Amino acid sequence: MSKTDLKGKDFTSDEITHEMLDVNDVARAYQQIMGQVRKIYIGRTEIFEMLWIAMLTSKHVYLEGVPGIGKTFMAETFSKVLGTVYRRIQFTPDMLPSDIVGTNIFNPKTGTFRLKKGPIFGNVILADEVNRAPPKTQSAMLEAMAERQVSIEGETHKLEKPFVVMATANPVEQEGTYPLPEAQLDRFMIKVIIHHSSPEDELRIIKLANEPIPAALSQIVSPQTIVAMMEVVKRVYVCPELLEMIRDITVATRVDPRLVLGCSPRGSESLLLAGKARAAIHGREFVIPDDILLMIPHIVHHRLILKPEAELEGITQIRIAEDIRDGLVIPVDPLEEEAVYEEYYEEEVYEE
Repeated sequence: MSKTDLKGKDFTSDEITHEMLDVNDVARAYQQIMGQVRKIYIGRTEIFEMLWIAMLTSKHVYLEGVPGIGKTFMAETFSKVLGTVYRRIQFTPDMLPSDIVGTNIFNPKTGTFRLKKGPIFGNVILADEVNRAPPKTQSAMLEAMAERQVSIEGETHKLEKPFVVMATANPVEQEGTYPLPEAQLDRFMIKVIIHHSSPEDELRIIKLANEPIPAALSQIVSPQTIVAMMEVVKRVYVCPELLEMIRDITVATRVDPRLVLGCSPRGSESLLLAGKARAAIHGREFVIPDDILLMIPHIVHHRLILKPEAELEGITQIRIAEDIRDGLVIPVDPLEEEAVYEEYYEEEVYEE
């Protein structure tokens, strides 16, 4: 395919397959997504890279921050640009599982039951204040996140792809909340802590609120294209040395004396998938060390449990994740890694 054909691809088409795409398409789609996001979102737009990585790996994101900093607006904007079905669930202490997954409703005229689907049946699910729901409701949410399915009165219903949960939590107000179980926290591939805007961005927000400027968002991709791009990400090459580095990261969390609990094997898998997605986003068919290193603080820290004495000393999970990252021995130089990939690619082509 020529460069002209490549630039002319319509990512919103429902007929695109993974055979028609490569990492350059993933990178170009990301740049176009960011171009749309910057029209209306003021603040740390690099957070959208984390959201795009989660989407390309069909994983989930945990957004933590005080109220009023745009977490809901961020998820809604992201979904609009992707052309996905967006659903928002406001979690409350009296919420039941049926409020999320739906229920069967009896029709007296026909004498049959009809399934009324809940808000979990979507592509991008914003679970607002997810830690306010009781454990029974959390179990229904966990099944959807882990298995991409829900159980309604004994029947299993599959959820359509792509399916990503973006959960929010307020780190300050704890009244009326339930701590999320470790099994559920582990299902979130990425945790992003969102802070207040800079003074400059705050002024821009105030000016925009004072004199709103209409800005229409354009759809960049379709859900079918996203699913096809997931297959492209799976083809990204990772050298054996980097696989060993990922292993070393998670093992280091398990032997750290400041921790009660370290990363599970799912943490290793998350580092691998995120590294491959980040490489594709930047137009590379192979992973470099930075793809893994830059994702460590976002993937590792929420899987760690501190010892009480470490908490008293003011140590945080993020600090431990950064300490582990800073103590790593980088196995491959990026230039050498490119040569390794080229050698691998030539062998694959030759074997075919």
